[in-house]
Formats: sequence, structure tokens, C-alpha cells
Amino acid sequence: MFEDCIKTKLLIEQHFHGAYGVDFATCSETEILELSKKLIEHGIGGFFPTLATDTVENIKKQIQIFKSASKKQTPDMAKILGVHLEGIFLNPEKKGIHDEAQFMDLSIENYKKIEDDFIKIVTLAPELDKNFELIKYLKMKSVKVQAGHCIGGDLSECNGVTHLFNAMSPINHRNLSTTLSALINDNIYTEIIADGVHLSDDILSLIFKTKPADKIILISDCLPITNSDKKEMNFCNKIIYYDGRKATDKNGIIAGSTTLLDTIIKRLSGLNKDVFKFTENTYKYHDIDIDGFIWWNDKYEIAAVEKNGKILYKN
Repeated sequence: MFEDCIKTKLLIEQHFHGAYGVDFATCSETEILELSKKLIEHGIGGFFPTLATDTVENIKKQIQIFKSASKKQTPDMAKILGVHLEGIFLNPEKKGIHDEAQFMDLSIENYKKIEDDFIKIVTLAPELDKNFELIKYLKMKSVKVQAGHCIGGDLSECNGVTHLFNAMSPINHRNLSTTLSALINDNIYTEIIADGVHLSDDILSLIFKTKPADKIILISDCLPITNSDKKEMNFCNKIIYYDGRKATDKNGIIAGSTTLLDTIIKRLSGLNKDVFKFTENTYKYHDIDIDGFIWWNDKYEIAAVEKNGKILYKN
């Protein structure tokens, strides 16, 4: 059917906060279901709605919305796979755009305040977890634990790292750091945002030379402002401004990306022609499967998307 195209599995997006004006911090069931249809056109077959730092009450409310919406999905939608909790358990020293006022001590007791079996990934600062008690509890519950917004170098109990290089202690030639530990530990999965804003091309080249290819997870970390007509929005209790290339607060702190995963892959192909080798890593990381495929043309653009044996999108 698409003789000159490259065929891959559907994309899985494990870290993003919304798109097309739909904000996972405030959205309704209807909005997330409508978005999950649009995501199919971008080759995204499944996703983990990501919640940034917020009140316990709102986090619990949104989790229930995602959980309920997942039961109402139809075959023409990107599957809601569970929640990625990025907020609450972070280190104030690397808070980035997050609202420090909402941070909580890392403890099992505090986690139980929002605990739900729909939480599948938790980003936290491992150095703040006494004896790794919370991390061990999460892993016992089969939750993926990722180091992020942190400074600690001991990642021995973590499954992965959230947006490598961003909001974490950098490489130090004398001491261990989060970034260095992630690069030299071949067992650690590492999220990267290859949008041209969060990481330079030289750093991307370093990652590709250092990390095993099967441990690199491409993410967008994109904001609700993505693919919308909005130029500003509220995120983590701050006004975020979009200048057409990047989204930042008034102090220039980057909030997240404004590029969906298929566009990131097209851009990344200029640096790594074998970019598609990274796209199945998320399947292995979460031990899941989604029935569907993408056909990519020679410009690394999506020509068609198939799910459950049906062509849902054709360019």
C-alpha cells in the first residue's frame, strides 16, 4: 500500500501535559477524549497524561477523570494508558517551572493521599527519599520511578530519568550527579526532549554516543498551548508566554515544549537517520503492546496511521 514508506509501531507518549488547548490539569472527560482522537493523526497510539505539581485535591480529581475517560474510549482514539505524576515530590533546588508551594515531603504517607492504581509513573527527587522507602513502595506497586527535578547521583533504585539534563544536577568532573549517573548507567531509561529548545544538538549527539539505543525514550513534554492559537496560558500557577518557538515564564524559565512527538522525530532525523529505532523503547519499558502502525515517507512525515487493522489517518 505504501511501498516507499517506512513502517513502525504507533508512538507512545509518556510525558506531556496537553495539546490543542486541552490542559490535563483542568480538562473534562469530553476534552481528553476529543484530544485522544486528534493524537492519532500524529501517530500516537497511547499516552500517559502528565500532571505537574498541583493540590492534592485537584490531582485526585483529574486522575478520576482520566480513569473514567479511559473506559469510554473508542478504537479510533489514542489509548489513555495511565497517569504520569511529575509533581509534588520534587527538589526545590531544581523546581524549574513547578510551584514549590505545593511540594510535599517524600513519604509513603503523603503518597497515599493521592494514591491510585491509575498512576503508572512517578517523577521524584530520590535524594529526598529517606532509605528509598517511597521508591521501594512504588516499585512494589509496579509504578515506574523516575528521577527528575533533583540533584542526587544515586539512581540505583530508579527505573528511569525524567527529561535528561533538564532540571537536574549537571555533569561534574569530580562528583557524581543525576545527569552523569543517568548517562553511565546502562540500565536506566532516559527521557529526552529533542525539540531543539531543551537540548542542543551537541548534547543529543553525546546522549546517542553514551546511552544504549534501547534505553532512550523520546518524549515531547508539550504544553496545552501546543497546536493552539494561544500565546499565553496558566501553568503551575504561573503565566507562560509562547513566542512561536519556546514557552517560558516572565523570567525566561522554560515550561515545556510546544512540539508533538511526530514533529520531534522529523527534526531528530536530521541528526540520527535511524531515529525509528528509539520508538519501540516505551513499549518495552512499560511491557505493553498496542495494535497499530505508522507509515512514514522519505521526509520522515506521517503518510498514514493504522490502528486495529483500520486506516484512521492518511496524509
